[in-house]
Amino acid sequence: MRFKRVLVTGSSRGIGRAIAQRLAKTGWSVAIHYSAGKDEVARTEEMLGSACAGVYHADLSVPSNAKKLFEAALADGPIQAIVNNAGVYMPLDFLKSGDAAFSANFHKTFAINFESPLALIRASTKHFEANGGGKVLNVASRVGFRGEGGAALYASSKAALINLTRSLAVELAPKNIQLFGIAPGWVDTAMARDGMADRFAQIKESIPLGRMASSQDCAATAAFLLSEDAAYLSGVVIDINGASYFH
Repeated sequence: MRFKRVLVTGSSRGIGRAIAQRLAKTGWSVAIHYSAGKDEVARTEEMLGSACAGVYHADLSVPSNAKKLFEAALADGPIQAIVNNAGVYMPLDFLKSGDAAFSANFHKTFAINFESPLALIRASTKHFEANGGGKVLNVASRVGFRGEGGAALYASSKAALINLTRSLAVELAPKNIQLFGIAPGWVDTAMARDGMADRFAQIKESIPLGRMASSQDCAATAAFLLSEDAAYLSGVVIDINGASYFH
C-alpha cells in the first residue's frame, strides 16, 4: 500500500527523474514537477505508472510560483516530503561578463537554485508542522563546498542551499521535520554532457573511482535519506563524487 506522498521538483529528466523512480519503487507516491518539456515529463509519468501522484507545471525562475506549486500539489492530497531538485547551471566569466549578463545570470541562478527551494521549504514545513512532521531533501552540488572557476554564482547558490539545510535542520528538529542534502560531483546526465565533451577524459581521470556518478547513484542516496533508516539523521549533506573531493 502506498501511504507516503512526495513532491519532486525538476523530475522530468536526469537526477530528478531517477529520484522519482527510486522513491516510487520504495513505496512513495510521487508528485512530479516540470518547467518545460512535456514529452519528457510524460515519459516520467509513464515510468512511474500507478505510483505517479500528479503532474504539476511551474516556472521556478519566478520564486512566487514555488508556493503555488506546493499548494496545487497539496490540493490533491497530503504531502509528507519534498525534494528540491530543480536547478540551473550557467557558466559565467566573472570579470569579462557585461553588467546586464551578470545581473541576468545572478537573478536566474539564485531564483531557481535558492529562492524557489526556500519558498517551497517555507510552504511545506508549515504543512509538516501541522501534520506531525515531514522531510525535505535538497539537491546541492560539490561546488557548494569547494567552489569552481567560471561558476561563482552557481557555487554560491548551492552553498546557500547547503547552509539553509543545516540551519533549518537544527531549528525544525523539535517539530519532527528533517532536512537533508546531497552534493553530487560530476553526474552523467544530458545537461552535463552538453558541457563536457572536450573534458571527458580529464574529468574521468580526476575521479578515483574511475567514472562519473549516474543519476541512479544520486537517487539511491536520496531514497536512503528519505527512508526510516535515516530516522536519526538531519542536517547531513552527503557527497556523491567518487572520492574526488573531501572537506
